[in-house]
Amino acid sequence: MAQVVVGESEQLESALRRFKQKVSRAGIFADMKKNRYFETLAEKQKRKEIARHRERRRMRNSRKRFEQVR
Repeated sequence: MAQVVVGESEQLESALRRFKQKVSRAGIFADMKKNRYFETLAEKQKRKEIARHRERRRMRNSRKRFEQVR
């Protein structure tokens, strides 16, 4: 749970900004978006396979760029 203590002389806007940063770093919004609707096992596996494919492609491209620089 993200929590921010507001100081006496601190403005509300700055406290709100710190709260948003903590929530973002904690991954609360990402988790909420992920759990908005029910995902079947097949959908979850397909999403993970696409993510693995995307990661492999990114690594392959970064290796190519590194080899071109050498």
